[in-house]
Amino acid sequence: MGKRVVHVEFPAQDIERGKKFWEGVGGWGINDAGMQGMQYLMWQEGDQGGGIYSMEGESGTRLYLGTDDIDGDLAKVKELGGEADDKQPIPHVGWFARCKDSEGNDFSLFQSDESAPMPEGMPGQ
Repeated sequence: MGKRVVHVEFPAQDIERGKKFWEGVGGWGINDAGMQGMQYLMWQEGDQGGGIYSMEGESGTRLYLGTDDIDGDLAKVKELGGEADDKQPIPHVGWFARCKDSEGNDFSLFQSDESAPMPEGMPGQ
C-alpha cells in the first residue's frame, strides 16, 4: 500500500483570514495549536488534519506523507534525486522532515512517535 497524506498545511499572509476561509470551505473547526514561538492553527478530522501558519516567504500547500520508516524514506528521497532536511521532533507527537522532490516540489515526511523529545533549548524543558 502506498503512503497516505496525513497532514496538509496552508501558509497565510493573514492567518485569521485564512482561518475564516478554510473553516468556511473545509467545514473544519480550526483552533490555535498552542505552539510556542509561532502562531499555528490546526484542525483534525479522524486520522487526518492540517494547519495554517503565518507565511514567511513561502507559498503553496505542503503535504505530509505518513511513513513507518522516516530515516529510510529520507535516504530514498536523496537516492532518487530529491532533497531532504534532517528529521525534526514534534514533542510527544512524532518526527517530520521537509523535502523537495526531483522536480523541486516541496513536501514533508511524518512518522508518529509519542517518544519524540522536546528539542534542546525549547522553553518548557
